Amino acid sequence: MQIFGVDIGGSGIKGAPVDLDRGELADERFKVLTPHPSTPDAVADCVKEVVGHFGWSGPVGLTFPGVVTGGSTIRTAANVDKSWVDVDARALLGERLGGMPVTVVNDADAAGVAEMEFGAGRGRGGTVVLLTFGTGIGSAVFTDGVLVPNTELGHLELNGHDAEKHASTKVKEDQDLSWEHWAKRVQKYLAHVEMLFSPELFIIGGGVSRKAHKFLPLIKDIKAELVPAQLQNNAGIVGAAMRAAKKG
Repeated sequence: MQIFGVDIGGSGIKGAPVDLDRGELADERFKVLTPHPSTPDAVADCVKEVVGHFGWSGPVGLTFPGVVTGGSTIRTAANVDKSWVDVDARALLGERLGGMPVTVVNDADAAGVAEMEFGAGRGRGGTVVLLTFGTGIGSAVFTDGVLVPNTELGHLELNGHDAEKHASTKVKEDQDLSWEHWAKRVQKYLAHVEMLFSPELFIIGGGVSRKAHKFLPLIKDIKAELVPAQLQNNAGIVGAAMRAAKKG
């Protein structure tokens, strides 16, 4: 069974058909840059371009980098234009896609659902925390496989600021931090999350998970098991498609 998944991020919008039996992309993903300003209409046009690239017609699952309530309404927009707040994303994107059935879910929640089903969290009980490092820091928290939605742990306070302003991949790139320096920041953030949630497992996702060997071995003094996401930066696309399939 195939469903289309789109992952809307602060820097890029990417999508592909997903083989839900295997939890893998059924075709090479197509990506466009997130527009600036990243207004609802501008992003919707990009989503239409991504879906149209494959000539897709059918259900579409989409992630959004912020709190999504009721599978539709956007409540926060830290890394895209603030005009997204209170937008009915399901209605907007469904209309832009010509009436295709649309499901919208928080981006990290989608990645977490995919990792728990097909990736590093498969078969794991207890408390599992997936963290996606990119433009910001997204989070998905699971207790015995059940998702606690919209946790947004990237906005925990660290050094007087949102944690994602201290330890995201974007910060590493903008400040040209070495892997060692950035790993220390990530370690401090993980220690804070561990103090609050006491997880058995941290899954580290986002694009930087492809380079996990460069920084995960540098992180010390974390009691929880620490592993990279197996689906890497495709997890959001897969998880979005999984959610769309459940709505179908």
